[in-house]
Amino acid sequence: MTTPEGPRRIRVTSPRTSAARRPISHAGTREIDEQTRVGEVYMNSLIQSQLRLALGVIGAAVVLLGSLPLLFFLVPATRTVIVLGLPLPWLLLGIVIYPVVYIAARIYVRNAERIEAEFTEFVGRK
Repeated sequence: MTTPEGPRRIRVTSPRTSAARRPISHAGTREIDEQTRVGEVYMNSLIQSQLRLALGVIGAAVVLLGSLPLLFFLVPATRTVIVLGLPLPWLLLGIVIYPVVYIAARIYVRNAERIEAEFTEFVGRK
């Protein structure tokens, strides 16, 4: 008895499979790795952008949250307002403050990641 043979399998390879691949060279990352003056400028730029973002978010949160005690001091009637069975100052300073801090943190993280992605793309292109 003979068995029917299916099509023969042929292995197709590139003639360059054994050739060494050239490493992808990113001049920007090399500058940073070698700690050259240009790399230092790149890193200072990233650090300044991150610091500017952090100070902006912290400043906005301090102004927003710091204005509440000032509101209670300047408008004494707000000290006695009852909302949902709680005095307004307790409600704002004890409960509402947490979503504000959470939102500020989310804004910071989203923008910090955007800055880092833009930096990585920029350095990778150079």
